[in-house]
Amino acid sequence: MVEDASAIRRRGLMLVLSSPSGAGKSTIARNLLESDPSLELSVSVTTRPRRASEIDGVHYHFVSRREFERLRDSDALLEWAEVHGNFYGTPREPAESAMAAGRDMLFDIDWQGAVQLNEKMRADIVSVFILPPSMHELKSRLKRRAEDSDATIETRLKNARIEIEHWREYDYVVINEDLDRAFAAVRAIAIAERLRRDRRPGLFDFVSGLLAEQPV
Repeated sequence: MVEDASAIRRRGLMLVLSSPSGAGKSTIARNLLESDPSLELSVSVTTRPRRASEIDGVHYHFVSRREFERLRDSDALLEWAEVHGNFYGTPREPAESAMAAGRDMLFDIDWQGAVQLNEKMRADIVSVFILPPSMHELKSRLKRRAEDSDATIETRLKNARIEIEHWREYDYVVINEDLDRAFAAVRAIAIAERLRRDRRPGLFDFVSGLLAEQPV
């Protein structure tokens, strides 16, 4: 009997979302996780102070600078970067275990982290850069978020221009003019990438069984 097509063995993928602060990647990431229980969030470690709306271990693992340096120096991080004066990094063990088990992981990281992940695990990466429709709208979104001071917002806008320059390094680019359409586009990318032939080594056995099967 031919193997159930839904059970074909495959390697997991690493769906990387990056954008300037305020362009919407975190909202899109949250919607993806809510709509697709098979997708796991890679929870980064950071030295950034926790915001009132954030939960330790859910949004980030909040650690001291000394603890971050220990993780970095012991090669426990797949990637790390300094962003807005704070350090962020991706724990190695959960990501490598998920890929080997055929589970997909979502990474909400900046372009510096995406470059490092590409260098180490390129075959597993699907990268998407989220662009704002305009710089004016980006500033408005940062202000509506009401979580940063005016000085911090200006710093984020300045850094946004640097970050946007890296859009060419990504596999896909989505302009977040309308959140629902942007979310649908990213979800479609994930679905299509899961079906790629080179991500499904189990297809060899499936096709062999298919060809050996005698129609009744």
